[in-house]
Amino acid sequence: MLEEVKIQIEELKEEINTVWGRLDSDAIDKSIKEKEKLTEAAGFWDDPKAAEKVMSQIRKLKNRVEPWRKLKADFDDLEAMYELAVESGDAADEDEVNTMYASCKETFEKLNILNLLSGEVDQNDAYLTVHAGAGGTEACDWAFMLSRMYLRWAERHGYKTEVVDQLEAEGGIKSITIQISGDYVYGYLKGEGGIHRLVRISPFDANARRHTSFASVYVYPVLDDTIEVEVRPEDLRVDTYRAGGKGGQHVNKTDSAVRFTHIPTGIVVACQTERSQIFNRQACMSMLKARLYEYYREQKEKENSKFAAEKKDISFGSQIRSYVFQPYTMVKDHRTKFSSGNIQSVMDGEIDEFMNAYLVAKWKGLPMDGGDDDEEV
Repeated sequence: MLEEVKIQIEELKEEINTVWGRLDSDAIDKSIKEKEKLTEAAGFWDDPKAAEKVMSQIRKLKNRVEPWRKLKADFDDLEAMYELAVESGDAADEDEVNTMYASCKETFEKLNILNLLSGEVDQNDAYLTVHAGAGGTEACDWAFMLSRMYLRWAERHGYKTEVVDQLEAEGGIKSITIQISGDYVYGYLKGEGGIHRLVRISPFDANARRHTSFASVYVYPVLDDTIEVEVRPEDLRVDTYRAGGKGGQHVNKTDSAVRFTHIPTGIVVACQTERSQIFNRQACMSMLKARLYEYYREQKEKENSKFAAEKKDISFGSQIRSYVFQPYTMVKDHRTKFSSGNIQSVMDGEIDEFMNAYLVAKWKGLPMDGGDDDEEV
């Protein structure tokens, strides 16, 4: 039994050393020291916004290297425990080796996924928008279900969420935009953009027939001051209107809701959650810059297939993922071919395996076209 574990330990050691070698820890440590030196300067906190930016950079740099250092230390303990188990021949020591190995392996896999999030804005917060597509009332309910899934996912990870804009409809929502804040939110969510298909017996159908509905998901990074996106005033049309409400004393009696239309690209963003038009304008500008960042990057890199899902109709043949409730239960991603039979856990926000499969496939350069699949899902 210990011989089998020895082989696994040696393989894990090689994998850890390979990643550690690519990490360039010396350069990261040097950058951390340089930034920490800035915090010691007189008047560092005179500009709180700039100071917090530096502190955030330090935290992110440390998060890149310190977990790997801890993993290497834990692995050293594992090797020492293995030697002890070989000498003692004690079954309890052997069980401890297996437990320590499983822990190190799990940590390595989690850190390796984080290592794939090395894009310019992967560490940023994100805006996530869900639009109901073909399917009428059923599609509006599906859009609501999807938004709940992402809110539950964010809750599971301790991320902060805020509904920036929402358009309600009969049976659910026509569209919703959520800001999700936390480390690497955009990096994890970026693979969720595209068309999501639902197959189920509709609760809105008196004849209990099976219906197919669609919703689109768009994900954009919340940009910080390090990334400049120019928005010329002459390219912008600004509309103000009264925010929707439930009636009674809570009805907004002023035109506080704001909608921006970027004329050259046709991109439209809106915000109505704040009572102040000023704050809604600020939120709209942030969302618009995020949308334009994605748009201009697409144009610059000419990677039309990268965002092809966003260009397709929200209907048959263009989905990236299918969620089937009847006649069987399955969630399948048509790009990575990863699937899960536990649809309820997926709808409760357990979608990390789908995200990880997407990141690994992108890293390996595998083709991920989505759309139709040979299997009936």
